[in-house]
Amino acid sequence: MEKINRFLLKMMIVVFLLTGCSNEPENNETGEKQEEISIVLSDDGIFVDNKGISEEKTAAVYIGADIVYYEEGKGKTYGQGKKKDSHSKEEADKHTVITIARPGTYRVSGKITYGQISVDLGKESRENEKAVVNLILDNAEINCSVAPAIVVYNAYECGSRKEKEARPVVDTTGAGFNLILAQNSENMINGSYVAEIYEEGTTKEDLENKKAKKKYKFDASIDSLVSFNISSKENGRLIVNAEKEGISSSLHMTVNSGEIIINAADDSINTNKNDVSVFTMNGGTLVCNSGFGKEGDGIDSNGFLVINGGFVTAFANSESIDSGLDSDKGIYLNGGTVFGSGNMYDKISKDSGQLFMVLEFDKKVKEDDLIMITDQDDNPVTVFRAVNDYHIAVYSSPRLAEGRYNIYEVSDVTGDLERNIYSNISGYKNPVLLNSYQLEKNGDIS
Repeated sequence: MEKINRFLLKMMIVVFLLTGCSNEPENNETGEKQEEISIVLSDDGIFVDNKGISEEKTAAVYIGADIVYYEEGKGKTYGQGKKKDSHSKEEADKHTVITIARPGTYRVSGKITYGQISVDLGKESRENEKAVVNLILDNAEINCSVAPAIVVYNAYECGSRKEKEARPVVDTTGAGFNLILAQNSENMINGSYVAEIYEEGTTKEDLENKKAKKKYKFDASIDSLVSFNISSKENGRLIVNAEKEGISSSLHMTVNSGEIIINAADDSINTNKNDVSVFTMNGGTLVCNSGFGKEGDGIDSNGFLVINGGFVTAFANSESIDSGLDSDKGIYLNGGTVFGSGNMYDKISKDSGQLFMVLEFDKKVKEDDLIMITDQDDNPVTVFRAVNDYHIAVYSSPRLAEGRYNIYEVSDVTGDLERNIYSNISGYKNPVLLNSYQLEKNGDIS
């Protein structure tokens, strides 16, 4: 089995190198340094390269655009939003929209209490390989109470939206948007969402005939209509607090490095083109807590979900029938350390390049319960603790090998703790055997 998995992993890597979007951004903090434009945020004023920001739409960066939000008091022909989704004009008018209108590299620092960064290079940019924006967050805090705090309308789209071309391996290095966490930076994004707004002129007859067309809809604090990457040169951190979803892409999303912590009232991560989108994790740390609303998967891809490396914890909502890892087309665990918890199991492909366990418990495991996995000689392999109650857990690690494992609940543990997962365990207390698990092939449920 290990030989087969290694072969499949090599094949996936070869496909990764040969397919998809192959144009590397001209400027990325992980690559060659090029000229940057500085954007400094504050409630007293916004400065671009040490000058007051322009209000001219011909400038590379300007203010003055209206923020897209779901306005209160509108009728049914306005959109699908409910009262809880709507905002007053007075609240919306508090916000300053900082629009990036030209390709380039922009370094954002400072704090804005009511604001949004918008990337809009024009509709024609979707077909222009040079229409790339690299947005570096360098100790930035952006707060938006009526819409996403960062929204990407138009930039180069490196991926195909055709279902017949969909596969679980894509190359997004040429994507039109790159979100970069500056070295040793701490960044915070607090954002909202925009319920679906219909095209102007929508009538009651359109609604009755189900012909109403969407003009706007944004679900996440960071929401992009084009494929994008997230990376960090060294020790960059991003904290996302979301009134609905955390980070969303209309097509593909790739995380290469950095530490990302998401607290969401719905899915923490969502790539939402049905049967096409790919969420890829190549490295870094990703912590997803989707327990702040009534539902939510940890990571949700409407296409494929692929983890090649890094450290991932993904906690679904404790009350809903959701998964830590959710995908419509297939989940591939090829490397890294992965722990997901929820109340539903979304099937993980047996073509995954790394062994994994799927544990189903007879009763709900409480968020503070410690679950320990030991090998056949009862040597501890790991102990994990979720942040939300769950019935089903998924665990994958390079430390797993084929063989028999025991599953215990323990009251205490001594070891190295990283984001709810213990390793190098030197002691534990009060073990209660829950089950045994024979790991011979991927996909067995204990």
